Amino acid sequence: MEKLRVGVIGCGSISQYRHLPEYKLNKNVELAAVCDINEERAQATAEKYGAKAYTSYEELINSGLVDAVSVCTPNYLHAPITIAALNAGLHVLCEKPMATSRKEAEEMVEAAKANDKKLMIAHNQRFVPSHQRARQLIQSGEIGKIYSFRTAFGHGGPEGWSIDGKESWFFEKEKAFVGAMGDLGVHKTDLLRYVLGEEITEVGAFVETNAKDFASVDDNAVCVLKTESGIIGTLAASWAYKGKEDNSTIIYGEKAVLRLEDDPVSSLIVQYVNGEVVNYQLGKIQSNDAGGQNTSHVINKFVDAIVLDHEVPVTGEEGMKSLEVILAALESNETKQIVRVRER
Repeated sequence: MEKLRVGVIGCGSISQYRHLPEYKLNKNVELAAVCDINEERAQATAEKYGAKAYTSYEELINSGLVDAVSVCTPNYLHAPITIAALNAGLHVLCEKPMATSRKEAEEMVEAAKANDKKLMIAHNQRFVPSHQRARQLIQSGEIGKIYSFRTAFGHGGPEGWSIDGKESWFFEKEKAFVGAMGDLGVHKTDLLRYVLGEEITEVGAFVETNAKDFASVDDNAVCVLKTESGIIGTLAASWAYKGKEDNSTIIYGEKAVLRLEDDPVSSLIVQYVNGEVVNYQLGKIQSNDAGGQNTSHVINKFVDAIVLDHEVPVTGEEGMKSLEVILAALESNETKQIVRVRER
């Protein structure tokens, strides 16, 4: 079988930690091209991976060298590059948040349909074993009715791991569009939708910049969320958690409490109302602290979907629904109102 020829657009930290090494490890992939507006970075990455270097994404897309691309650029470029690649007949794996507006997200989804190409959004939290097990326990009825939840994703901020430190695009509103809420919060909106198996319908939010005076985007956000069946809970996203990263979720149900990624040893703890406690040691959640050695599963799932011709596990439509919650949170913060999440 011929190998899938892949290009990676954007050679920053997410490429270096995740996309490039994971493509390299996939036996069905040939890393054919890389692209970065920083020519030195593009060249160095190309040499490391035996690929061709580009500084123009249009040139890479139209080179005829690749069948699929990863889009690992600043957020404001996700939509234009993805749409151009789909229109050029390429499959696309796009980093999150998929776009900076509903309109952009819709155009991406339409371009994938019009060109009959696969579009996957890199929401890796769905592939964490503890999250998958929690979803199964909820779907099977084991936990009973779900009442409430709290979820958090916070660390010290992108300057600690971004290739450009404090100069990173992450902190510039024109390029990032949204800060911690988009970088980390969108992971958790996607996770909640996946684990709970239902849509988030209403959002109230406080979205602040109070920790990083050099940033023009939010670095702390706290949201109250309500789902279609009336489950209520909180979501915190922060670039101001000093010391240890927090990536935990707690779900309160009729028959048990689920603690996900809340304990250093057991990735899932189920505390039943009868006093029984079950500890699952399912392996650690992937984190930048691990130096990118542990797989995010995203790249392999994307490649499998193309090679085996089945639907990607996180479609553009799914990415858009998770983005909608973030957009509603931003609107809530501005209007000081509870905002209904826009339905498709």
